[in-house]
Amino acid sequence: MKEVMAFIRVNKVNPTKDALAKAGFPAFVCRPCLGRGKKCVDPAVLRYVMETGDLPVSNVGESLTEGARLIPKRFFTLIVEDEQVDLAVNTIIKVNQTGNPGDGRIFVLPIEETFKVRTGENIL
Repeated sequence: MKEVMAFIRVNKVNPTKDALAKAGFPAFVCRPCLGRGKKCVDPAVLRYVMETGDLPVSNVGESLTEGARLIPKRFFTLIVEDEQVDLAVNTIIKVNQTGNPGDGRIFVLPIEETFKVRTGENIL
């Protein structure tokens, strides 16, 4: 079994839930979270800022001044069989891919053991 973890945009939660359910993944957890990725900054712009102390009026200037800003995201977690990983990952990508920075990130981890709380039974 595998754990599929995905950080996605807030406005993509409902389409992602619908797509996962239609793909055969009705069980998952979705939590609010705050975070940020890394923004790429042109080295020439960094040199200019360091030399002059002036920030350009642009998205680049904004990214340099908002280094600690955290952005609301949603964190999906679902547990799938090994052979279902590609379908789950591709379903999430299909719904969330806009081609812009901030589309999200998906991680896949192995599950070593799993237990039912009610019975204590090891079900892996």
